[in-house]
Amino acid sequence: MSLSFAARAGVQNAERQAAIERVRSQIGSGAIERVRLSWCDVHGTLRSKTLMPAAALKALDAGIGMVSTLMLKDSSDRTAFKVFEPGAGKTPSGFGYANNVVLLPDPASFQMLPWSPGTGWLRCETFFADGRPIAFDTRRVLEQALAQLAALAPQGLSLTCGLEVEFHIYRIDPAAADPQLDPAAAAWPGPAPTPALRLVHPGYRLLSEQWGDMAEAPLRIVQETAQALGLPLTSLEIELGPSQVEAVFEATDALTAADQMVLFRSATTQALRRAGYHATFMCRPPFPNIMSSGWHLHQSLVRLADGGNAFMRDASAEGCGPLDARRELSDLGSHYLAGLLAHARGMSVFCTPTTNGYGRFQPNALAPQSAVWGRDNRGAMLRVIGGPGDPATRIENRIGEPAANPYLYMAAQIHAGLDGITRQLQPPPATDAPYASSADERLPTSLGEALQALRDDGALAAGFGADFVDYLCQIKGLEVDRQAQAQDPQEWQAREFFGRI
Repeated sequence: MSLSFAARAGVQNAERQAAIERVRSQIGSGAIERVRLSWCDVHGTLRSKTLMPAAALKALDAGIGMVSTLMLKDSSDRTAFKVFEPGAGKTPSGFGYANNVVLLPDPASFQMLPWSPGTGWLRCETFFADGRPIAFDTRRVLEQALAQLAALAPQGLSLTCGLEVEFHIYRIDPAAADPQLDPAAAAWPGPAPTPALRLVHPGYRLLSEQWGDMAEAPLRIVQETAQALGLPLTSLEIELGPSQVEAVFEATDALTAADQMVLFRSATTQALRRAGYHATFMCRPPFPNIMSSGWHLHQSLVRLADGGNAFMRDASAEGCGPLDARRELSDLGSHYLAGLLAHARGMSVFCTPTTNGYGRFQPNALAPQSAVWGRDNRGAMLRVIGGPGDPATRIENRIGEPAANPYLYMAAQIHAGLDGITRQLQPPPATDAPYASSADERLPTSLGEALQALRDDGALAAGFGADFVDYLCQIKGLEVDRQAQAQDPQEWQAREFFGRI
């Protein structure tokens, strides 16, 4: 008897088989008409195949083929490597000639999509046809980083993350034609939907209850969709910019948090679109007088042995001054903080991966400009929250944009923090003037500068692997080149991002 693909890939076990039987029972009930098999690409967006119920059940054991070039796409959806020209470029091994790779669903991820009646959903990871896992799968990149944390001596650790995600919601004007759907305007990428949009609130009144009431209809859709998917949403808030909102989620383990972020973005966009709204996680939408959106990542390390917060200390370290990190953080937490600072420039491309996102780093804008930390300071890149005896003690990284691939964003924190722990780095004093820092502390001001900073960062290159760094730089470098060649960079960014993320 031949082994199933799942068995050959080394993932089949009793727990997985039990989950398959649960999915089989749900599909057998007759309520499911189709199942989407979804996979998160390097840009953090979902790609999917829609299978009929019988085919979806078969794919749980056998997987299903996917063209390998989907793992090689740049942000315009062009293949970033010359797969049909051997020797013409550095096409990664195993990806030649637009061959097939295999999507294998995780049966434990099965969901019903609340906005699409009769539609089930499964998260997938990628494998080569011989069963080998593909190292470029970004979810696997985070899994490997977490495994390094778990193996850290003398105590294994895990990462806990809480999400604060800013984004924009616009109402689609029903009387206006959608330029995205005009066949005469079709292009690669196509036009942005800007002419057909209206605000859901006028902005510039942070947390205004009146504006919240004005935007209640789309926010209710966001709430109901997130809750129907089991996402731990805690609040929806009116942000400062016109049509800008924020969603906040309870903290959970990093891999779960990353899965939730991917699903939240995709679900929010789709559910709102069906109701006549356009949601975008683009950092800087293509309108005047907007406020940039950030993704603030709260993080702490947890001891595997007892579940305790490894950043918390019982009392401030003896002799430490008011600007010393050891006043709030444990020694391990201080080393981790120092690692994040030491590798801030190198990790920027994982946290802010689009050319659009670098316009956010402005002084006095509640966004970071330099690799500094502060105590409950929203102008600093790293904001330390909590203190002795507080089990919620954590570090908030404010460098991220909401379009970031969450698996890479979180993996970058781990690799940077681990280097700080391993080398027992000490952070500099906290800042009270986050926008008055020296030039050598400045974050990259462009995607091209961020890519070079990653290439120059030996610890991050070792953590992610040289092959992955080369792969990412090839893909993101084409985005830099296209922006440089654009006659109208703002119009180019609108086409590249506004209708797509």
